[in-house]
Amino acid sequence: MSDKEHSSVELAHTVTGAGSDAVVLLHSLALDRGVWPESFISALGATRTVVACDLPGHGASALDGASSIEDMADRVAALIGVLGLSKVAVIGLSMGGCTAQALAIRHPHLLRGLALLDTTAWYGPDAPETWAKRAKKARVEGFDSLATFQVSRWLSEDFRERHPEVVEMLLQTFKNMDYDSYEVACEAMGQVDLRADLPRIGCPTAVAVGENDYATPLEFATLLADSIPGATLTVVPAVRHLSVVENPAAVLEAVRAVV
Repeated sequence: MSDKEHSSVELAHTVTGAGSDAVVLLHSLALDRGVWPESFISALGATRTVVACDLPGHGASALDGASSIEDMADRVAALIGVLGLSKVAVIGLSMGGCTAQALAIRHPHLLRGLALLDTTAWYGPDAPETWAKRAKKARVEGFDSLATFQVSRWLSEDFRERHPEVVEMLLQTFKNMDYDSYEVACEAMGQVDLRADLPRIGCPTAVAVGENDYATPLEFATLLADSIPGATLTVVPAVRHLSVVENPAAVLEAVRAVV
């Protein structure tokens, strides 16, 4: 199957590659399927069919009532059904990682493997208030008011200096997001708590986290790896929250066994 753009009633998506096995990519908050580096998709697409989708309220996908991480997971499950796929591997980044966990818990028959990048099952007791403040700041002061905060968490200073074009692309995607959709997504992130259900995840799972990820630090990744039966944990050196953007080769190596 060649590269194709699609827009279904479920989620907008791009299909790349021609392998008999499929990998579904789920992006982070306020970004879209464009976050995945071409080299990462190409490497996967050499032996797999790769489906990169826009989660509800992001990119070209309508929010259409999706108000929780579980709702997002159900939309991904619907897309997998529309595409006629079975036993896919799912790679989730940050919010996409939360969605991937919920997908594995709610639709276990769909997954043959799971990779969780720079993510968490729970943001802590203060999460609802913290995420609500972030959404309010965006609405009142504009997305520009969060730009410096975002890029410093997303990417290391060294990477930002060497790849300003990547920073600009990510920021443009961030600033283009609809305020209502951002608020809903922030609320979903504040409310998510999948900890009790992690032991139910039965597919092979790899967890990876940037060494300097301040958004979802090592302790969050360790909880995931310790709670999901048989999960592996890899710390990607010298990168921050978007580890796959900074070092796609290292992340691919960390998750290759499950995808």
